Amino acid sequence: MTRFPTAGHLASWAGTSPGSNESAGKVKSTRTRPGNPYLKGALGIAALSASRSKDTYFSVRYRRIASRRGPSKAVVAIEHSLLIAIWNMLQTGSIYNDPGKDYYTKRDPERAKKHALDQLRNLGYTVTLEPIPEPV
Repeated sequence: MTRFPTAGHLASWAGTSPGSNESAGKVKSTRTRPGNPYLKGALGIAALSASRSKDTYFSVRYRRIASRRGPSKAVVAIEHSLLIAIWNMLQTGSIYNDPGKDYYTKRDPERAKKHALDQLRNLGYTVTLEPIPEPV
């Protein structure tokens, strides 16, 4: 892994980094680079498997991205995330620690609460919140 000083270098070489070609405020091509076809194929299979697994960080991340950007771009984003995680594991010698399906909820609980309340209000419900009494 000494050939790749950062995880971003590896992701770029593998062809999973999104392009960012913008000029004068006009966004041009955002296609990924061709990359290594064998690694790209293996990452694609791994990303699809990870996105279809239940109750994992990668499956939740896939669904969040796919809802906004579409399934194809979401798979490439999962490939990128997997490759970054692999580089970090190889670099540090540690094992993968999955953040879990509730990572985004735990990261910003106020945002999750506001989103849930907004959804209920949009469905026509009046919502009042009361804190749960602490057990004695």
